[in-house]
Amino acid sequence: MTERGFNHRMESRTQARPPTRGHSPSRIEELCIERGLKMTGQRRLIARVLSEAEDHPDVEDVYRRALALDNKVSIATVYRTVRLLEEKGILERRDFGGGRARYDPADRGHHHHLIDVDTGKVIEFADPEFEALAQILARRLGFTLVGQRLELFGRREEPVAPEPAARRRKPGRDA
Repeated sequence: MTERGFNHRMESRTQARPPTRGHSPSRIEELCIERGLKMTGQRRLIARVLSEAEDHPDVEDVYRRALALDNKVSIATVYRTVRLLEEKGILERRDFGGGRARYDPADRGHHHHLIDVDTGKVIEFADPEFEALAQILARRLGFTLVGQRLELFGRREEPVAPEPAARRRKPGRDA
């Protein structure tokens, strides 16, 4: 979606498509193979769950999704696999508050996050004006920008309710 120069995508904490069986390797699985990781059946399953997630799942989310597909997967295996994928630069750890690390595929492209502190929803966005401003600020402070990450935390503004008709009358006028 585009809105005033922003490209953004909203997510819900629970959004994710279930992994499909019998298809070609997932993007995360391909990255694991490229980096020389041994791919067990459970690692393949976890890689597929992560690749097909449309949100930023935490380890518990990944475990629940994987468990729904294979009741033999253990939480310890999910923790070890997620940690390994992070160490290999395949996943990036995100801290959106709430006490649990959440994960984003490292190859998802440059983007930033706006987190709704009330619902946990995350809006991904990229904005050319922000990118230019970041470069300007770095130069002003004597730096060459080599990377950046922006995570904004906010609360949606409540819509203003229309004022009742009785209050809109001008003083001194009878109705």
